[in-house]
Amino acid sequence: MNQKNKVMEVYGLWLADLLCIIGSFILSTYIRFGNFRDMGDKEIHFLVCSVFMLFCTMYNFFVDWNRNFVSRPWQKEAAVVLRYNVLMFLVVESVMYFLKWADVFSRLVMGYFIILNTVFSFFVHILIKRILRFYYSSDKAVIKVLLVTRSDIMEGTLDRLAAGLDIQYQITALACLDRDMAGQEVRGIPVVAGREGLTEVATQLTLDEVFINDPDLSQQKVKPLIDDFDEMGLICHYNLELPGIESSHSKIDTFADYSVITYIRFHSSYKKLLIKRAMDIVGGLVGVIITILFFPFVALAVKLESPGPVFFSQVRIGRNGRRFKIHKFRSMYRDAEEKKKELEHQNEINGPMFKIENDPRITRVGKFIRKTSIDELPQFLNVLKGDMSLIGTRPPTVDEFEKYNRYYRRRISMTPGLTGMWQVSGRSDVADFDEVVQYDLQYIDHWSLSLDIKILVKTLKVVFSGKGSK
Repeated sequence: MNQKNKVMEVYGLWLADLLCIIGSFILSTYIRFGNFRDMGDKEIHFLVCSVFMLFCTMYNFFVDWNRNFVSRPWQKEAAVVLRYNVLMFLVVESVMYFLKWADVFSRLVMGYFIILNTVFSFFVHILIKRILRFYYSSDKAVIKVLLVTRSDIMEGTLDRLAAGLDIQYQITALACLDRDMAGQEVRGIPVVAGREGLTEVATQLTLDEVFINDPDLSQQKVKPLIDDFDEMGLICHYNLELPGIESSHSKIDTFADYSVITYIRFHSSYKKLLIKRAMDIVGGLVGVIITILFFPFVALAVKLESPGPVFFSQVRIGRNGRRFKIHKFRSMYRDAEEKKKELEHQNEINGPMFKIENDPRITRVGKFIRKTSIDELPQFLNVLKGDMSLIGTRPPTVDEFEKYNRYYRRRISMTPGLTGMWQVSGRSDVADFDEVVQYDLQYIDHWSLSLDIKILVKTLKVVFSGKGSK
C-alpha cells in the first residue's frame, strides 16, 4: 500500500473508532439514566470516557490492529472488533478498580457501552471498508502496473502479485523479455512488448508503476530499463530476490549508502518489540520485588541444608551469542559442576542439553524450589537488565553452545526468556533436544504479543500445578 493510502486508513480508522466510543458512551449513559442530569459524578464519567479514548489511541498505533483492514473478510473483522472491545473493557475496568472509580461509576453504563461500541465499531468498519474498496477500484485511485518478466515465470509471478498486492493495484500490461509474445494474452492481460522497443511501447500506455522480475537479467542489462522508466516518471520495482529463498525472509534496506536486499527470518514492528520490552520491565520490577520478599526464607533454607553461597551464577549464551551471567537460588550442592562430568553418561536428553531424573546433585531444598520454580526468581534481575525477556527461548550454557550446529544456533536469534513454548508444553517430558529446538523455532517464527501473553498464562498454570517442573 502506498504511503498516502496507509496514512489515510490509519488516521481515518482511529478517528472513526474515537467517534464510536464517544457516541456509544453518550448513548449508554442516556439509556441508563434517561437524561444527563442524574448521571452522578460527571467528572468520573468524563475521565472514564477519556481512558476509553486513550486505550483506543494506544491500541491503534502500537498494536496496529487494523493492518490488512481492506482485505480481511467480515468474519475476521467481527473477531478483531470483538477482541478489541473485550481488551478495552478489561483494561479500563482494571484502571477503574485501582483508582476506585468503580465504586461510583454505573456498571450498567459500562455494559451498555461495550455492547454498543462493539456493534457500532463493526458496522462503521464495514462501511469504511466498502467506501475504501470502491475508492481503490476507481480509475482515479487504481495503480496500473506493467509486469516485465520471462515467459517461464510469467504466470507464477502473476499468482504471487495477485495474492500479495493490495486491492488498488491492477496489472494492466505484460512484457516478455525472452521471446516474442506481443499480441498474445495471459489470463486476460495483454502482452504489449518484448525486450526490443519496450520503453517506446510503455511510453504510450496508461501506467503508474513497473515491476521487473527476471532473476537471470544482469544488472548491466537492467540498468538501461530502469533508467528509461525513471526518465518517464514511473515508479520502477526490481526484484532482487534469489530464486528459492522465501520472500518472507527478505526486505529492501540500505547498508551504508548501498541499496540492498536484506534476508532475515524474524520480522516484527519496532512498536511491538517496544511493547514487549515494556512488559519485561514491568514484569522484571514485580519479579525483583517478589524475589526480595522470598530471599530471607530461601537463603535460610539453602544455608541450613548445604554450605555455600545462596545464589548460583553461571555464564549463559544470550541473543546471537552474547555472554551474560544468569542468577538463580542455589538448588544443588556446592560441587555440582564438578560432578556433572561424572554423570554425563546418564544424560536422558538426546543432544547437547544435560538433564537426568533424580539428579543426586540437587538438595532437598533444591527439589522444592525447583518444583515451585522459586529457584528462578533471581532471573527477574536479568530480565530487568535486558539480558533476558519474560518469554523467549532457554539460554544455553557455554558447553551446550559449543556443540551447536547451524540449525540449533537459530534458537538464540531472539532474546532468551524465563519461560517459553517448550517449557509450557511439558518441561520434564521433553526427551530430545531437537524437540526443544522445534518448539523454540516455532515460537520465533510465529512470535506475537498475543502469543507471549498465552505462554505467560500457561506458565502460571504450570508453576502453580507443579506439572513438568521436576
